[in-house]
Amino acid sequence: MDILSLIGVVLGFAAIIGGNFLEGGHVNALVNGPAALIVMGGTLGAAALQTPKSVFLRAMRMLVWVIKPPQDDFEVSLKKILEWASTARRNGLLGLEKIAANEPNQYARKGLQLLVDGKEPEQIRLYMELELTSRERRNLEAAKVYDAMGGYAPTIGIIGAVMGLIHVMGNLADPSMLGSGIAVAFVSTIYGVGIANLFFIPIASKLRAYARHESHVREMLIEGLLSIAEGENPRSIGEKLKGFYEDA
Repeated sequence: MDILSLIGVVLGFAAIIGGNFLEGGHVNALVNGPAALIVMGGTLGAAALQTPKSVFLRAMRMLVWVIKPPQDDFEVSLKKILEWASTARRNGLLGLEKIAANEPNQYARKGLQLLVDGKEPEQIRLYMELELTSRERRNLEAAKVYDAMGGYAPTIGIIGAVMGLIHVMGNLADPSMLGSGIAVAFVSTIYGVGIANLFFIPIASKLRAYARHESHVREMLIEGLLSIAEGENPRSIGEKLKGFYEDA
């Protein structure tokens, strides 16, 4: 679980609600159903309109990464690579066949299977880098959906504000209707700007960071598999791959 994401969400809400309270306001003043519907519905609708279905659905699935990041870790991956190298050195590349069958990571399993099948190092690099590049591109495209939402939300908030003012102007003769219209006008603007800058834009940045981190770990995995294919000593492989870990 990404504790920093939870802290960020709580801190953002606490700052806004606390500041409102210190100014003499109430939490209820910031709660407005019509304003939330306008901003959230309009933002999602605009994002869905501009985005292909596959990219939009991938973006929705990736949202969980903000709280539960992908399980790609440099230390764990390096330890696995060194274990594979030791096994290959003792039993040959065919000794990795059982390990490949039990490997839970699909990407690593594919690389091990290529080793077992006796593919040349350049072929292994080609196959693995092709999948790495394709997955990173798809993940970055999905992250851009939240960037788009961060751009649309403030604008939709302004639309909500204008709608609220139109409601006010149409009910000037009825003072009892003025309050709700003015509330929608101002709260819509707060929702649009707040959601964009507290959620959508930070989420996009975090998803991009995780996508690049995943690719970096996979680059290390490729180098490790190629070193095993070339018969390098496990100790030499460990020293070479430490550069990936130390840069992380």
